[in-house]
Amino acid sequence: MAEITPIPLAQLTTLRTGAAPERMLDATSTPDLVDALRDTWARGDDWFVLGGGSNLFAGDEPFAGTVIRVLASGIERLPSPHQGRARVRVQAGHDWDALVAYTVEHGLAGIEAMSGIPGTVGAAPVQNVGAYGQEIQSTLVEVELIDESTGEVSTVPASELGLGFRTSVLKHHYGGVPLRRAVILSVTLDLADVGSAGRVVRGEQLRRALGLIGAAAEEEVPLAWVREQILRIRAEKGMLLDPDDPDTSSAGSFFQNAIVPEPVALQLPPECPRWPVTPDLDAVTVIPLGAYDGFIAPTPTVRSDVKVSAAWLIENAGISKGFRLPRSRAGVSTKHALALTNRGGATAAELAELARFIQARVQAEFGLLLQPEPVLIDVEL
Repeated sequence: MAEITPIPLAQLTTLRTGAAPERMLDATSTPDLVDALRDTWARGDDWFVLGGGSNLFAGDEPFAGTVIRVLASGIERLPSPHQGRARVRVQAGHDWDALVAYTVEHGLAGIEAMSGIPGTVGAAPVQNVGAYGQEIQSTLVEVELIDESTGEVSTVPASELGLGFRTSVLKHHYGGVPLRRAVILSVTLDLADVGSAGRVVRGEQLRRALGLIGAAAEEEVPLAWVREQILRIRAEKGMLLDPDDPDTSSAGSFFQNAIVPEPVALQLPPECPRWPVTPDLDAVTVIPLGAYDGFIAPTPTVRSDVKVSAAWLIENAGISKGFRLPRSRAGVSTKHALALTNRGGATAAELAELARFIQARVQAEFGLLLQPEPVLIDVEL
């Protein structure tokens, strides 16, 4: 590891806010990262790790602690125990979209719909990154991580990470602390090895996004075509980083799509886009032979939760694309109502003021309090 002169977080985050922290370390390998974390924990510093800076909203005052930049990268091919599958182990500091490009180039399917998402691989499981119906939990096998409480490195299966909609036991939720304070060192994914052959796109959200409707929904399409279309769509929404486009100076979707019980969703206007969240049910009922009396109780009806579009809620609460508060340098993206953008020199205070205004409008109109998606450092909403 190397201690460096602290760099302002405004230069290292896509929202372009934040002063230089008290201390900054660069970790260019996994051993460096482990050493940096153990050293920081031994000092008793406040700390956080910084990857691509695309999911971080930092305050205007200097962070009184240590920021560790995760710069270790690399992809390792591993054998898969399943026929027609392939595994890759990826270092935490590897660029996420570079990984997606690698998998598409090598005919490995499962994360192509997540093309263009900024950030690093190590951050992906923390918030169970996803797009257009694909989520990392569908391909994640395990992570290698180091726990703050013990300083020990271990390999943890995906089933123990509490993966849910944009969450995990590792995520720092606004107003709370992670259930498990740990840092990911590497990620192992299991992907379908389809080679150069096309495949039928599964998942309604992804098919709709790609325009694969009717008979076209059953056509096989190349992975490279899917990636190209997703990158085009993200660019049109201002979700691909571009230094010449202020709409991309954002943390992506600033608010999470709301997950609400079905009765709550039914109270919203019918035109509000919504998607059922499949309940976690055990489809197999095991009855010991000695206890079977010829009667099987009917499976109880479980209403699924519903995901509703935060972008629709924002626009229909009167916040249009491009909206700004008077004299503010923060604004809603001109391309996507869910992205808050730094239009040039905006402070964290200006962005937070805009976020609070949007929350208040949506809550007043629809009774839902939108939750921020980025990790907030020294910022209050």
